[in-house]
Amino acid sequence: MSGWARPLLLLLAGACGLVLLGYGVYFDRRRRNAPDFQRKLRQKRRKEREKAKEHDAELCKMNNIGRVQEFFLQEVQLGEHWLSRGEHKKSVEHLTNAISVCAQPHQLLQVLHNTLPPQVFEMLMRRVPYAKQRLQAALNEQDCVEDEKE
Repeated sequence: MSGWARPLLLLLAGACGLVLLGYGVYFDRRRRNAPDFQRKLRQKRRKEREKAKEHDAELCKMNNIGRVQEFFLQEVQLGEHWLSRGEHKKSVEHLTNAISVCAQPHQLLQVLHNTLPPQVFEMLMRRVPYAKQRLQAALNEQDCVEDEKE
């Protein structure tokens, strides 16, 4: 019995894998060909762009230290909130915002390194340079707007 059992199990495993792959391809094709797929995708991307614009506008409003501290604390709290719910991506987004406005980012990164799970901290480290660039761009835009007013 053991002479033909191994090839039969391999054949069965291969058939299951093929069925699973076919299932995925079928439903992906069905989803992409749905009439409202493109519309929903455009709406989702539009909402993301609007959210990014709102965030950039909020960054531009930070012209005093009290507002920066308030924003920093809010972002840290939101990051902790999303982390406790298991939403790592949202948590990392808020924590990178906090790091970008922090007066001493190295100390904050050290604390986060000790408290965050390794995969979340790695995601955070990948996002920090982009968040700093976005903050710098928003601040430069604010300077340009102030120069035009004068």
